[in-house]
Amino acid sequence: MLKLKALCEAAGYDTIKGRNNELATISADLDFPRSPWGTTNTGKDPRETDPGHGRERRGMITIRPEQPGDAAAVRAVNLRAFPRPIEADIVDKLRIACPEAVSLVAELDGKVVGHILFTAVTIQIQPREIKGMGLGPMAVLPDRQNQGIGSRLVKAGLEILRQRRCPYIVVLGHAGYYPRFGFKPASQHGIRCSWDGVPDNVFMAIVFDEETMSGVSGVVRYRNEFNEAI
Repeated sequence: MLKLKALCEAAGYDTIKGRNNELATISADLDFPRSPWGTTNTGKDPRETDPGHGRERRGMITIRPEQPGDAAAVRAVNLRAFPRPIEADIVDKLRIACPEAVSLVAELDGKVVGHILFTAVTIQIQPREIKGMGLGPMAVLPDRQNQGIGSRLVKAGLEILRQRRCPYIVVLGHAGYYPRFGFKPASQHGIRCSWDGVPDNVFMAIVFDEETMSGVSGVVRYRNEFNEAI
């Protein structure tokens, strides 16, 4: 349990003992327990309805790709959204090590108030590997949660990856939240998380390329930066 807790927290996911001694999650930006790869702290819901694209505006919120000058602001958002600096440190490492990452920010009146990161994951199918993307961490400033920002970040990132023909995306997240975006338990697609002890219903996947993923089964492996953070 301690190793699982550390791994999940590195992914932005706190585990606690819930009712009836079952594994429960604590969240942020949700009205129910915490989303593993979601934002933290207040338990408010970021939902909204419009699909996102690389850059979109609705009211005063803009969703856009992270720019080089955003690094300090993105770190500040993650530091405020999560109880420990693990997520902020992971984002800083992956920004350098993972050039294929999709990193988006939510901007309000010129200020970064939210951030989401998608980085490479793999499934080893000898003699080849199937590359996809993993969602997370995602963070929204505590005082800007419950305004739909998290959902807009998720939708924007998914749309970009769909257009890039990414075959699949995985998330370690709350089972009551991510299905609204099309995620299902990854086990239904024949794939599982490399981290021991992760409940089946919180490790989810969405498949964009059914042909590529046809017959694929195996273990999804995240980048080493997540394990190195433990």
